[in-house]
Amino acid sequence: MEKGFVQIYTGDGKGKTTAAVGLTLRAIASGYKVFFCQFMKGEESGEIRALKKHSESIDVFLCGISKFCVNKKNPSREQVKAARKGFELAKKAIFSRKYDLVVLDEINMAICYNLINLEDVINILKDKPSSVEIILTGRNAPSELYPYADLISEIKEIKHYYKEGVKARRGIEY
Repeated sequence: MEKGFVQIYTGDGKGKTTAAVGLTLRAIASGYKVFFCQFMKGEESGEIRALKKHSESIDVFLCGISKFCVNKKNPSREQVKAARKGFELAKKAIFSRKYDLVVLDEINMAICYNLINLEDVINILKDKPSSVEIILTGRNAPSELYPYADLISEIKEIKHYYKEGVKARRGIEY
């Protein structure tokens, strides 16, 4: 890739991870090498199972211990350790020049929940190799990241069937 940009997908609507997965599949189909790191989620979802089927083109890491069960005011040591391990893997991937695309799925929430330091993320965005595309997803993207992004999309919920009591469905929501 000649020039890699920084993209942020945030907002309260459904589809941030889905957008990142779609972009990942497009990159794989174009011959790019992808590093996909999913923070906060420790259980394999349908999208992760699908991505792993392309193991020759993508390295996938889950860096959480459960499905978003994090106490924002007091995350467990295990949760912090998992997130920071994932962050270190992602940092190495970005600077290795082995990958064209690095997806940091749910990193915005990991920052929000104090699992990862905002300044550390900013430093990576400032110093990233120019050829690496980076995707950051998750609700509550800190506005401090915005100056380092080339594309920011806010996905807004207008209507959602969860509010009608529909539970998350395998193959659709996870």
